[in-house]
Amino acid sequence: MNAAVGTAAFQVLSSLFPSQQARLRTQYDEWLAAVPNGSAKRRGISVGSQTAAAMISARQNDGAFGDAAWRVGTGPGQWRPTPPTNANDGAWVANLKPFLIPSASMFRTSGPPALTSEQYARDFNEVKTVGAVNSPVRTADQTEAAIWWHDRHLGEWEIKRQLATTQRLNPLQTARMFAMVDLAEADATTACYNEKAAWMFWRPVTAVQLADTDGNPATTADAGWMPLLVTPPHPDFTSGHTCFTTASMLALRHFFGRDDIPFSGYSEASGTTRYFGSFSQAIAEVIEARIWGGIHTRTADVEGAKIGAKVTAYMISNYFRPRR
Repeated sequence: MNAAVGTAAFQVLSSLFPSQQARLRTQYDEWLAAVPNGSAKRRGISVGSQTAAAMISARQNDGAFGDAAWRVGTGPGQWRPTPPTNANDGAWVANLKPFLIPSASMFRTSGPPALTSEQYARDFNEVKTVGAVNSPVRTADQTEAAIWWHDRHLGEWEIKRQLATTQRLNPLQTARMFAMVDLAEADATTACYNEKAAWMFWRPVTAVQLADTDGNPATTADAGWMPLLVTPPHPDFTSGHTCFTTASMLALRHFFGRDDIPFSGYSEASGTTRYFGSFSQAIAEVIEARIWGGIHTRTADVEGAKIGAKVTAYMISNYFRPRR
């Protein structure tokens, strides 16, 4: 089994990251050296190679890393690149071939609230107040949480490794856990980005600076307003972070059969470690953290979490089930 797992991992990683093949080969050789020689080892290598080849073949021309760009709007509510980067990136994810769900658009929402609605005004005024770079009401812990969740290194990778260790999983259990979590997370992200492409809703920084164009008497423009965090280069609705975090945390809850398993993660961006007593606690915090960072509205976060939950529920109902 160890030879199979190591071989599958090595060959898929080599395909994804060809420039790192030398380092990967060294690690793989060290892994294999710890596996006793014999027919079991040879058969394990064969199974791992066949498995890797099947995955690599299945993902050929899946739409990854394409050159698509987000449609840029100019009217009220329409997304456009945001300061300070004014970038346009990641649109290819909206059309990535899903791993598990039949269609990236199967969990389509009814969209963001109308610009003239009370709900929009509530979302607007909340993120304008607590998400501003110089917000007087955001606490130090909320600021830390916003930065921690925004770290591009993604503490969730460390969390999964940590859980495999603290819960004493063997290689097969660990592989199964990673497969369940990562596939649900990948499809939730694709579904979320497909949602972004469908609605192309503007980000809070644009909404606040151009509020005098939204037709809502309960919103007030501030041309100099900026969020705590640098706004990612894609539309607001729905939140990618709440989509994939909810999917991953609910997949972990399903895998372990319980919610109250403690875990933690370190962020270089914030320089801190955050601790969680349950998977649901992490979901609740990321929904708030994206508002505290000034880069998402509450509706975008909540609806994103719903998409993540639906993707994981679909996975649980249709995959990783007993064969009898």
